[in-house]
Amino acid sequence: MSEINKLSVGKLLDKLRSDDASNSSRIEQLDEKIKTTDEEIQRLRAARARLKRGQPAKRD
Repeated sequence: MSEINKLSVGKLLDKLRSDDASNSSRIEQLDEKIKTTDEEIQRLRAARARLKRGQPAKRD
């Protein structure tokens, strides 16, 4: 038969907490990516609106 690995309650809690921490950091990375993408969308929409009006784009 296969051997059953038992964890103590403390080790199990530590493992669960570390999994939660890695998931929250992943969510934070995705939130930052979404924020960056939203800013890029706003910039492109503003550029498209300027082009429709026939105004030259501002140079930074």
